[in-house]
Amino acid sequence: MDDISKKCGENSGKIWSILNEHGCLKKEKILKQSKLMELDFHAGVGWLARENKIIKEDNQCYKLGSSNLDTEIGTKAGRIWKILDIWGEADYISIKRLSDLNDEEIHAALGWLAREDKININQKQKFKLK
Repeated sequence: MDDISKKCGENSGKIWSILNEHGCLKKEKILKQSKLMELDFHAGVGWLARENKIIKEDNQCYKLGSSNLDTEIGTKAGRIWKILDIWGEADYISIKRLSDLNDEEIHAALGWLAREDKININQKQKFKLK
């Protein structure tokens, strides 16, 4: 497992543990308890969505269960995968410009792709498909 997969996996584990212990929580409470940066949180959510383990309710509460985020995050992950397939590699700013996604959406999609073990990041901080 490369660094991006390891990091996203660890982030998702922290989120899963907190939700398993406390049930439905809003993002702010998860961030406070996990001490994750906000974008790392979204990458962890993307990982958990790919594993079909997280639900986001209307009141912005996250809980464990069969995911309702898979279509949303999976579609955005597909957009990033397509960019990397065409370009070969791309830095974060290029992915943002080409995908027309915001930072939260990109990180969730990267978490999804990391869970699928489809991406890595090189020493130049460019993402590429495995």
